[in-house]
Amino acid sequence: MPRRPDAGKALADGVQDNRGVKRRKEPPQHSVDISEEAGVRYLHFGSDWVQGAMRIARPWSLELAYTREMMAGLLLREETGWPGSALLVGLGAGSLAKFIYRNLPECRSTVVEINPRVEFIARQYFRLPDDPARLSLVIGDGADYMLAGNRPFDYILVDGFDPNARAGVLDTLPFYQACRARLSDRGLLAVNLLGRGKGFAASVERLAAAFDGRVAVFPSSDSGNTIAFATGGEPVEITLEALRENALQLRKASGLDLRSTISRLQLAHPLPGGVLRI
Repeated sequence: MPRRPDAGKALADGVQDNRGVKRRKEPPQHSVDISEEAGVRYLHFGSDWVQGAMRIARPWSLELAYTREMMAGLLLREETGWPGSALLVGLGAGSLAKFIYRNLPECRSTVVEINPRVEFIARQYFRLPDDPARLSLVIGDGADYMLAGNRPFDYILVDGFDPNARAGVLDTLPFYQACRARLSDRGLLAVNLLGRGKGFAASVERLAAAFDGRVAVFPSSDSGNTIAFATGGEPVEITLEALRENALQLRKASGLDLRSTISRLQLAHPLPGGVLRI
């Protein structure tokens, strides 16, 4: 997760949303801040850590490298119409939700965000669409939501941190086990981990334990964010050639270019027979 740029103009500080929302836990009390630099608007939770970003001239694009790599699941499942459903734990600036909304019109997304102020900011400053039929937003605790329901999802994306870049309960074995239970037969889980943190290896171990070792950890991005993919249903088995072709088609369809991600993956991990298996 990148930190706040050195320079920037503060647009909002501690924006409040006074709607009453029933929940098991009180919403976080930290401020929700916005800064701008060089045409990019940033979201912060009362610290220098960047919780989301949007290039103002391209509000639908994925500005941060790790958010682009969280969408690499689109390269791993090749059938038309996948994913039909997505669950996002953590809204941030709404970058992933907006990308799915814009580029995957058949996908129905649910976003779980614990802080109602973040929803307000995402709609006011980051152009989060208001279309409940295709993009529903639940104000609540992501772990509670995962444990309480049984609706399956094709794609679960977990990107939830506090102001100090700690994932808390969203990085525990019971949570990852609950994620596995909520995946469809062809479902994939994508998790944003801090690859340079001292707890990174333990995070990967917990994820692997929940998914019987069926985990692929992609190389760390420049910011230190590392995306891990896991599945508990139908295996992923795809050649590098197919990954490159899928990346080319994704770039043509959405502008998202993941070709460098594939090159880094090939350099960082041995792929027996040139095949990625999860």
